[in-house]
Amino acid sequence: MLTSLIIIPLLGALVLFPMNDSTAVEVSRVKRVALLATVITFILSMILWAEFDSSSSSFQFTQSFTSLNFDKSFFPNFLMESKSGTDVSKAPALSHVPNGNETWALGVDGLSLYFVLLTTFTLPLCLLASWDNIKHNIKSFMIAFLVLESLLICVFVVLDLLLFYVFFESVLIPLFLIIGIWGASADKVRASFLLFLYTLFGSLFMLLAFLVIFYHVGSTDFEVLSLADISFNQQRWLWLAIFMSLAIKTPLLPVHIWLSRAHVQADVSTSMVLAGLILKLATYGYIRVLIPLLPEATSYFSPLVQTLCVVTLVYSSLTILRQTDFKVLIAYSSVAHMSVVVIGLFSDTLQGIEGAILLSIGHGFVSPALFFCLGGVLYNRYHTRQIRYFRGLIQYMPIFSLVLFLLILGNMSTPLTINWIGEFLSLTGAVQRNPVVGFAMSSGIVFSAAYSIWLYARLAGGQFSPYLGYATDLTRREFMVLLPFVFSMFLFGLFPNIILTDLHYSVSTLLTSPAPFAFCRPFLKKVPFFVFYFSRKIKRKRGRLFFIFLSFLFFTFLSDKGLGRFFACFSVFIFFLFCK
Repeated sequence: MLTSLIIIPLLGALVLFPMNDSTAVEVSRVKRVALLATVITFILSMILWAEFDSSSSSFQFTQSFTSLNFDKSFFPNFLMESKSGTDVSKAPALSHVPNGNETWALGVDGLSLYFVLLTTFTLPLCLLASWDNIKHNIKSFMIAFLVLESLLICVFVVLDLLLFYVFFESVLIPLFLIIGIWGASADKVRASFLLFLYTLFGSLFMLLAFLVIFYHVGSTDFEVLSLADISFNQQRWLWLAIFMSLAIKTPLLPVHIWLSRAHVQADVSTSMVLAGLILKLATYGYIRVLIPLLPEATSYFSPLVQTLCVVTLVYSSLTILRQTDFKVLIAYSSVAHMSVVVIGLFSDTLQGIEGAILLSIGHGFVSPALFFCLGGVLYNRYHTRQIRYFRGLIQYMPIFSLVLFLLILGNMSTPLTINWIGEFLSLTGAVQRNPVVGFAMSSGIVFSAAYSIWLYARLAGGQFSPYLGYATDLTRREFMVLLPFVFSMFLFGLFPNIILTDLHYSVSTLLTSPAPFAFCRPFLKKVPFFVFYFSRKIKRKRGRLFFIFLSFLFFTFLSDKGLGRFFACFSVFIFFLFCK
């Protein structure tokens, strides 16, 4: 079953290779073959979903090929040390590993199932969205999209750490070509290189960390690695290396620049893939690699992640309020929502992690649809992304305005949508973990309502803009692209247990119940130095004293409960941004 999900898009690409796209009839045939391949893949994924056993947390539909044993004596001794050592040969028999190690193993559990479904659900709609937008090299574009779908599915179903890395980074190749060749503006090549270099830089550290784990354990199978006993000192360095790559993909501040540039330069279908699927690679990396394999380091660095999430949410939300380009606005909205996802994942609570996965899936419904509404429907009619030129669209495009209103409700996490369920559970988990962080992240509710309502009022409300001419409402194809997103958003918002039932057992394996706020004491000793150093950059004496007073007030009186450590880190980050 899983092999078929991977092979069918590749078979579709192979069928397209000898075909021509020089005439309109041939172009239509190429598009239909590509769409058929994605639709068949989606149907198979639905069969996979129907046969999935939600009462088990183990991998299901497992397939394995070519067993391979590794000789641990080959590896350097200093990489092999651990607290008590891990003997992989004594590990219990695994469901998909005949001899304890494997070169190619596939499987899904509750953590990966819905990311596979989201991939197969989104790609056919992306092809429909690009149906009339791509004007040249159409066959190559369709082949690149089919290869991209196959690579994305591989990321979510492989059960090997190094193969996960290979496919995790291989996704960049078709994405780089799609943005660089079929981008929407003249600066598309620069944006594609920015995307490639940003993610490649972070991936080098991830590769180094994976190799160290491989040398230490002697296997790259996820089930074997879950039994490994890696020393806490090694976990810290490995965690930092892996987190750097995942933070770029999320993205979190300050490595978020590539996302807005890529969205602006990409065509509408690529923007839908970026928002709906590429950002989900980081979410899956957290729950598949970072949290289960390095639990002690995850608990150790949780306050740092919480600080980054709060700063990312506040910064991106304030940046949204001054945007004039609606594609950039939706891009920064994605950054804000993904920070809520990350805070839920690192809450170490059942509600927080399940809510983060729900919000990630909901974001995969809402954000691509918004990009298609604004960057596709409106841009194709008026050829501008500047918000100031639009007003009163509800008078001439009532169906479009209604669909946009429903998507805006989802973007601001209104009740009855899956985004509301996910955000509520994520913030609940954050409050349980750290009440101050949870309430700080709750400010995102106000920010998202502010910019979402303002955007809709500016586009649809008021008198019709004199800068715009008459344009037709949604076509049948455009409506068929948007309808599945809107329907899914409300379906899983009304019946969230459809997803939560499948998630519960798998998510419960991620809970480690560590000592709360087990942040590193050496870092706390350096906090006063950073406070005084940054306070010197404040020119006004009152502002400098106020900054020092607040920092050490929280640090001194609340440190016993762990809150002071958060505020010390938070004040340093905020002041760094202020100085910049």
